[in-house]
Parts: sequence; C-alpha cells; structure tokens
Amino acid sequence: MKSQNYSTAFTVDRTPEEVFAAINNVRGWWSGNIEGSTNTLGDEWTYRYKDIHYSKQKITELIPGKKIVWLVLDSYLNFIEDKSEWNGTKITFEIGKKGDKTEVRFAHLGLVPEVECYDACSNAWGGYVNSSLRTLITKGKGQPNRKEKAVGEKKTVKAKPIKKKNQKQ
Repeated sequence: MKSQNYSTAFTVDRTPEEVFAAINNVRGWWSGNIEGSTNTLGDEWTYRYKDIHYSKQKITELIPGKKIVWLVLDSYLNFIEDKSEWNGTKITFEIGKKGDKTEVRFAHLGLVPEVECYDACSNAWGGYVNSSLRTLITKGKGQPNRKEKAVGEKKTVKAKPIKKKNQKQ
C-alpha cells in the first residue's frame, strides 16, 4: 500500500485568478522571512524561520488560475534527524471551480506518514494553508510569521508622544 502525501483542500467564494494571486503572495500567508521573487516560473526563493527551518524552493509549474508547483531544492529542519528530509519534495496548489466557488487543493508530495517531520510539518501546513492562506484569500490579510530582524540589524522603535499635564487626548 502506497503512503498518502499530506494534502488538504478548502473552497472559497473567490475567482481562481484571485486565489492564484494570493497563493503567489507567499509573504502574505506563510512568512515575512521570504527572500526572492515568488511569482514567476523559474523563480527561486528561500524561507527561513530562526535556526529551526530553512528551505529553498523553485517554481517549476505556474499555470495562471489553475496550478502552482514548487520543488524544494534544499532544506534544513533542525528538529529532526534527517535535516534535509524536504529535499526533492514538491509542494503543489491546484485551483479549480467547484460549483459557484473555487477549490484550493494543497499537497506536499513526499511528506508522508513514514517521514519524521510528518506530524509537525503537516500540522504547520494545515495552519498556514487552511487558516492563513484562506484568510488572505477571503479577507485580504493572512497571518504569516512575522519578519525577523537579521542579526545586527537595528530595531526600529516608534516614539510615543509625550503627554503634557492638562492636555486633552
């Protein structure tokens, strides 16, 4: 019996073109720590979360309003024994009409129950895809990981106005 790759799906009241644009806005639903372009065939880009997860993807298929495929070229997951477990796996998004709605079908090909990352990674994908991406599509704002400052990069602090006595607010 062949193992099932991790997959999930949902439907939204948006056009396939709107869904396609949202998926390609990876910073809007996955992470602010994305480096590189994420919306043109052949683009290579990286995701990084602290020293816990790094992956480099290449867009290998891009059919507007229908399909997006990313090939994982390189990866590092510090919480499992085989730190490069994602290498060579594919992440797919298939978009199609389902009645008067649009269906999004997500799969991580190679993320199967036998691999060590399956529980943690499928749980994370479930949150990013079913919650953050879906919210980006339906409400215009997802819940991606916040962008982290690079080591040595100065933090920007907004000054608060000084209140004077008897000053109305």
